[in-house]
Amino acid sequence: MLSTLMLIHMRGIAKRYQMGSHVVNALDGVDLDVERNEYVALMGPSGSGKTTFMNIIGCLDSPTEGTYILNGENVTEMPDDTLAHVRNKEIGFVFQTFNLLPRASAFQNVELPLIYAGLDASTRRERANASLEAVGLADRARHKPNELSGGQRQRVAIARALVNSPSIILADEPTGNLDSKSGAEIMALFDQLHGRGHTLIVVTHDEAVAAHARREIRLRDGRVEVDRRRTPTPITKEV
Repeated sequence: MLSTLMLIHMRGIAKRYQMGSHVVNALDGVDLDVERNEYVALMGPSGSGKTTFMNIIGCLDSPTEGTYILNGENVTEMPDDTLAHVRNKEIGFVFQTFNLLPRASAFQNVELPLIYAGLDASTRRERANASLEAVGLADRARHKPNELSGGQRQRVAIARALVNSPSIILADEPTGNLDSKSGAEIMALFDQLHGRGHTLIVVTHDEAVAAHARREIRLRDGRVEVDRRRTPTPITKEV
């Protein structure tokens, strides 16, 4: 029986792609356990398998082999519609390119996962506003993405990731499209979210971003090369 602290339990995760007559082993028997309130940096060079691994962690793809238990549920062989429900409920995504709807306000972008979850308008309004407040953007709720700075757009994306109270926040290069000041502010916000009890997995090639995490996992050739605890950089920026 798995510990109640365990959020992710993976064993023997493999992902193979057929490229003509050649088989590519993107992942080759990866094991991973992540507990609640961990802050993990997932790293690796191009071709290491980290994007494939991120997609499997986020239930955007399924492994060719292996077992994936997410928050007590075996998601390995779930049908697509069930997997979509699990994604919406369990994973809050933050992307490098923000992935905001350009014609929708910050509030409407944050509200979207709640609409997919089938919540009523009153509950959606309350939770979307609370999520925007949590990232310091309550006063920008009616602004559209083109009326916000890059850092503010990423805060909206983080608020959207938080709004369904997911088990995991999965961030893919969250500072990749930001200047250094905005990037530092976003990482300070992630530090604060971790301090509030959120579980974070940040996929990055940036050592400065990874330095905020409490655990570093590095992939090479589809396998875990490094899995170590680390002391994070001090938090110097208040958000």
